[in-house]
Amino acid sequence: SRAPAISVSAESCIPAGLRLGPVPGTFKLGKYLSDRKEPGPKKKVFSYAVSPVFQVRMVRGELVDEAGSSALEWIGLIRAARNSQEQTLEAVADLPGGQIFYRALRDVQPGEELTVWYSNPLAQWFDIPVTATPTHDEKGEERYICWYCWRTFKYPNSLKAHVHFHCALSHGRPFLHHDH
Repeated sequence: SRAPAISVSAESCIPAGLRLGPVPGTFKLGKYLSDRKEPGPKKKVFSYAVSPVFQVRMVRGELVDEAGSSALEWIGLIRAARNSQEQTLEAVADLPGGQIFYRALRDVQPGEELTVWYSNPLAQWFDIPVTATPTHDEKGEERYICWYCWRTFKYPNSLKAHVHFHCALSHGRPFLHHDH
């Protein structure tokens, strides 16, 4: 069964380039991604670097939640980003097959939700499609189509996750593009 979605948001500014992790457990980012943003419990995280609440100095860039728990206890709760516009973090690894960390792509502002997607090198390592080209439906809205089963998606990362984790017709084959 699937755990309820939890929204992890910044309580204070998280600086660009800050690394969180390593991500514990089996890495299956996006396995439960859908086109809908499901409401769920919220968790706020603080950066010791800039949080006026704690007024403590940053120690090796560590982020903690409102209970003071380290990132290892809540990092797995960060949602997968449906597209690059809502993405605030990227999943990276120091080497192929190495430990995975999340890196802030830009300054994340207070109140902003943390969302993550694969960096291009990590996506290639896991055989996750790196790109998805939209088509337009009869209303002119962008849609992403699985070229194996023809299921449509509103967001590119929903399609990529579907192809990698769920499409019975892809059989683990690499992602096809319009050119193929």
